[in-house]
Amino acid sequence: MPLPDLIEIIPLSAPVHAEITVPGSKSITNRALVLAALADGEVTLAGALWSEDTQVMVDCLQRLGFDVRVELDANEFCNRTITVRGRGGKIPNAGTAEQPLELIVGNAGTAARFLAAMVCLGRGVYRLSGVPRMHERPQAALFSALRELGYRVDAANDKLPAVIHGTGPRPAKCRVSIEQSSQFASALLLCAERGGWQIEILGENADESPYVAMTAEMVKVFPEMGGNFQIEPDASSGSYFWSAGTLQAWEFQAKRRISVLHWPTSNWQIDSQFRDYSKPDVAFIPETSRRSLLGDSVMTAIIMASLEPKNNPGPKRFTDLGRLRVQECERVVALKTELKKCGAIVIETGDTLEVFPSMLNQPKNPDGSPTEIETYDDHRMAMCFAVLGLRVRGIKLRNPSCVKKTFPNFFQKLAGRQMHGLGVTILDGHTGRKLLHDELFAE
Repeated sequence: MPLPDLIEIIPLSAPVHAEITVPGSKSITNRALVLAALADGEVTLAGALWSEDTQVMVDCLQRLGFDVRVELDANEFCNRTITVRGRGGKIPNAGTAEQPLELIVGNAGTAARFLAAMVCLGRGVYRLSGVPRMHERPQAALFSALRELGYRVDAANDKLPAVIHGTGPRPAKCRVSIEQSSQFASALLLCAERGGWQIEILGENADESPYVAMTAEMVKVFPEMGGNFQIEPDASSGSYFWSAGTLQAWEFQAKRRISVLHWPTSNWQIDSQFRDYSKPDVAFIPETSRRSLLGDSVMTAIIMASLEPKNNPGPKRFTDLGRLRVQECERVVALKTELKKCGAIVIETGDTLEVFPSMLNQPKNPDGSPTEIETYDDHRMAMCFAVLGLRVRGIKLRNPSCVKKTFPNFFQKLAGRQMHGLGVTILDGHTGRKLLHDELFAE
């Protein structure tokens, strides 16, 4: 049975002890898939995330003519072992001006940006398109850089859908801004060696951008002549379970006995800092920057800041949130709107949110009737507010299946038996019936 379109999270009533595994990093998986396709020889990716975003990338690579094999992973249900036969920088398939090769990227920003650069190495015409929200997301800086390299990109308003004319490697220089998304620079860096491109990256803290640094490090260590590459767990996804442990420490005066296994140690993922950032006796510092301290897990931190820890009172400021506005939804407004439904005090000033901790209540409409949390078809909104539901009674989530983008078995992890789950009760939001394990998978 599919996951219902409305679910209710029942707060924890006692501390739990759990050691959770989370699926592989989306950011690393989609970068590795591109590097594997461009490699000389066969590359096996272990621990690769298998979710909507990475399936989109695999589907597109197969349409481009690459041999990609996908096998089950015995250690994590939403991971796969993926083997890609690289073609040394060549793109096997291409379309024509009259009939471009169609690549459907859904709402996967990494797939949209990485493939836009990659198909320039082909010899033919490609059309990239996605869901309506993907057609609203920025692409201009990347398209401008590709044109500077000598490629033709046809796109109304410099957004998807776009038709890209691949003409193979073209040694040239370009400049790219990462003000709106670091994925623009990453897309170019992944293909730079094969394309003969020299990339100058512009924007505040360009030399220290964590996701650009991730890409550069992966290019250095990736087995470009073939071999094996291990994908590490997704730190952003792990933030929800570290936060669950912090919540129960606050609520029950217990030690944080919820942990995430195999926590990343490479420092490639900026959100790997979340484990220490969210320790019960520290969480959270007075000011947190989305640019320099946390990535997507800043959303989890914002949710946690709305609650009132007895040992760390006072408002928390979250700065440099501009990029959250152009992701899966307008996340700054979405967070503020939905937190206010729960009685939180949130002040938006520019790209800063100031969150005042308080005792939150069941979300209610102005007339006092129950209301639901809107997820805006955004996986991270759904998972963040599910964590809030571990403390606040009455949290009902609309369209929870949107977690399939990066973490299809997220709700199964919440509801699973201790030690490998939190034992959370999750109800059908319409009927109040307790949902079974198989009903909690998002597909």
